[in-house]
Amino acid sequence: MDWTWLLFGFDGRINRATCWLVALIIVCWMIFFGALIAGFSIVFGGPSSFTFEVTDIFAIVDPASLRSLSRANLVPLLVHVIGTPLFVWIYLATSIKRLHDRDKSGWWMIPFFVIPGLYRQFEDRLPESYTVLAVVAFIFTVWGFVEVYCMPGEPWTNRFGPNPLPEARARRRTTSRWDQQRETEIIPYDAGRPEQRRVNREI
Repeated sequence: MDWTWLLFGFDGRINRATCWLVALIIVCWMIFFGALIAGFSIVFGGPSSFTFEVTDIFAIVDPASLRSLSRANLVPLLVHVIGTPLFVWIYLATSIKRLHDRDKSGWWMIPFFVIPGLYRQFEDRLPESYTVLAVVAFIFTVWGFVEVYCMPGEPWTNRFGPNPLPEARARRRTTSRWDQQRETEIIPYDAGRPEQRRVNREI
């Protein structure tokens, strides 16, 4: 498996199992970084709690999050600065390839990821009259999860490439198309009769 393409490329298609595998890898690395920060805080002092999510990327566009930064949070901040863009890139790359498997454009990540992420970042500062935004964000989140992680891909070659399942490729190679020339034979010209075609029963 080409891991560089799988984790960082945006072209082609991947199946559900591969997408779940990458999601598991991302979660394991997040747990590892969280444990690393917790251990650093125990030894050298620092924040007692630490959260790490892919949606932390939206704190970049939140002035309140930027104003709350301090030198005491320097190590967690460095982990976020390095880890969050990396994990977001991997998440987008695999999700877009999975959408390609569904014959959908990668632009679907805007309603599936960007809109719910922005809502979660600013929801505590929105008035209660914006409840409809919570419903929209929830619908997009569930819809995106079902599309990316639950629905099967297109069984045939689509505009983004061939079916990534190996059994589908093997089935396509072994199933030969009907060859009209093999099923018929030409009877040579004989005694003035016109050329005729008949079924070749020797096949």
